Amino acid sequence: MANETRHMELIVSLDFDYYPDRHTCKGRDISPKVRIEGLQRRFMALMLEDHDAPERPFVHWVIWNVPARAVIPEGVSKTERPSELDGAVQGSTTGGNIGYEGPCPPRGRTHRYDLKVYGYDEPLDLGPGATREELLALLEGQSTQYGVAAADYGR
Repeated sequence: MANETRHMELIVSLDFDYYPDRHTCKGRDISPKVRIEGLQRRFMALMLEDHDAPERPFVHWVIWNVPARAVIPEGVSKTERPSELDGAVQGSTTGGNIGYEGPCPPRGRTHRYDLKVYGYDEPLDLGPGATREELLALLEGQSTQYGVAAADYGR
């Protein structure tokens, strides 16, 4: 058990259970404020995924090397290295964009969006524009913390 990877739970929360328009393609398409409790690691990675989309998961946001903090502010810049989160790097969404790409499901059915947060200790050597899969591969084997918040959205 000396080589055991330990996962400690994080409490991740959003200010809503249903995405307000300002965080979606219908509104301003800005990232929501995210609260994280119980983080005992130096860095965080976040992923926003829609597992109800035909292309599963549809990745709406990938960001890593976020310095440990209790709150990710609303409206993180859609740049490779957002100035609001010193040292953080953003990857590519399924839509091919850098940074947050808000919920935008086809009209009709409501989709559930999972915001996953991983805590880890060493910065990841991963360049801007990397994918969810590349990030997950680097996180594998690290002693991480994990938490998820979910909210729905439909048009």
